[in-house]
Formats: sequence, structure tokens, C-alpha cells
Amino acid sequence: MHIVIFITVGGKEEGERIARALVEERFAACVNVVEGVSSVFRWEGKVEEGKECLLIVKSIDSLLDNLIRRVKELHSYATPEIISFKITGGSKEYLDWVASSVRTGSKKEGK
Repeated sequence: MHIVIFITVGGKEEGERIARALVEERFAACVNVVEGVSSVFRWEGKVEEGKECLLIVKSIDSLLDNLIRRVKELHSYATPEIISFKITGGSKEYLDWVASSVRTGSKKEGK
């Protein structure tokens, strides 16, 4: 099954570093780095707010556990947001490309 994973990071440089690692190591077919995310959250009993970047990761569910482990190794947060959603539909060609671009697929290029 195809999935999308949301990961928040402290800034663009960290986001690009994690994104590149996930794609190079074939945990993800593509990662979008979205700057300018304003977050409001509860941390250690207080309401906090901050500027973050959002990573939108396209992958497959069989890689999720290893992807989470890898992100935790690379991430600066003690408890990073890493949440996944099942993709229930979409362009067949794009979804085929996602599957072929991650660890279980071929080395086919494209986007």
C-alpha cells in the first residue's frame, strides 16, 4: 500500500538533509519540503509555538517502520512528528513510479 508521511522539522536545512537521506536510501520516492509552517503545540505542560518546515514523504507501508527509525536517527527533536496516511487512490502512473523508486522497486527514474 502507498502512503504519505508528514514529518515536521525545525528548519529548511534539517528538512533538506532528512529528505535527501530518505530518497538516497530509497525509503521514499519523493519528499516535498514545505517552508513557513506555523505550529502551536503543547510541550512539557506548556503551550508553545514555533516556525517549522513540513516534509511530505511518498513511500510504501512496508518501509514505514524502518523509515521511522531512520528519521529518528537524523532528527533534532526528542519526539518528532512522524505520521502516515494510506493513499486510497491517485494517478496509477505516479503510484507505480513511487513503488518502483523505493527499496523494493527497480531503479526507474522519473517524477
